Amino acid sequence: MAKSKTVVGLDIGSSSIKLVHLKETKRGYQLLAFGMAQLPPEAIIDGALMNSTVIVSTIRDLLRTHRIKHKEAGIAISGHSVIIKKITLPAMTDQELEESIQWEAEQYIPFDINDVNIDVQVLTPEPTDQGQMDVLLVAAKKDMINDYLAVVQEAGLSPMVVDVAAFCVENAFEINYDVPTSDTVVLCNIGASTININVLANGITAFTRDISMGGNQFTEEIQKQLNVSYDEAEALKLGGGAVGDEDSVVPQEVERVIVGVSETLAGEIQRSLDFYAATAVDSQISRIYLSGGTCKIPSLYKIIENKVGVPVDIMYPFRNIELDPKRHDQEYIRDIGPASAVAVGLAIRTPDDK
Repeated sequence: MAKSKTVVGLDIGSSSIKLVHLKETKRGYQLLAFGMAQLPPEAIIDGALMNSTVIVSTIRDLLRTHRIKHKEAGIAISGHSVIIKKITLPAMTDQELEESIQWEAEQYIPFDINDVNIDVQVLTPEPTDQGQMDVLLVAAKKDMINDYLAVVQEAGLSPMVVDVAAFCVENAFEINYDVPTSDTVVLCNIGASTININVLANGITAFTRDISMGGNQFTEEIQKQLNVSYDEAEALKLGGGAVGDEDSVVPQEVERVIVGVSETLAGEIQRSLDFYAATAVDSQISRIYLSGGTCKIPSLYKIIENKVGVPVDIMYPFRNIELDPKRHDQEYIRDIGPASAVAVGLAIRTPDDK
């Protein structure tokens, strides 16, 4: 049996677009193409596409640069236009669930039911003793999905899969890390403007939350407090030093701002995990895995570790993926890898996936 082909994973983030194309082999996955391109600061705000023209041309450039002929793509969505709820329903067949979910969903979704696309995933393979089942309900605003689909189609691709960012990270995690399902782990994807939190207990999603914060907070605070330009703030954030006058910004000043923002982010993550702990029977978290471009900020993971009191690892989504050193710059991929978790999670999907 020939393996079904995977889609091109296209993560349209608020600061950059990441592209990953994988091939499924007998041994696992092999990297065919990987690319990343920055977007101008105002191209995407709060998940809304403000400058579709530049997004389309950036996708086209990536496809051209990496010689992507494959047309079938997968994209991810997140933020306040996406609602994820774990709900408990009486045990029923898939067909009964499909027929009743519109009505059930209305109780849980703060949007008009006609304005959203709904999907469900049954979490418990067998009904509980009470004759119930846990179901993951996902609703996303149609207008946002349509905006994303439009730019992908305009760039010459056929979008086949629309997934949720938090679940893409989970897919990438599962093919790269062999963690006992008895361990409760937290996948925390910190992008430029959104933090996706996904708590996995017994191998399935127990809690998710998107926080409207991220790497942009560091840039904005460095700009504001140290009176530098956006580009200088970006360079200082990642430890690249100030552009121009070397003596104008003191490293200790930058560190002070970074630590301050890191404390705020860590506090938000801790609050989310406290909320999860209050509702879970067994909430002992064994480890947090960070991904997303912002996890490159040197002091961030240590501050999260100290604040939450749980060991923190930086997730490397190419850990079990075969890379050909002749075709790929391994150092570059290792450096940028953690920012690509969503794209890798998309790239293992196939066009006929549910």
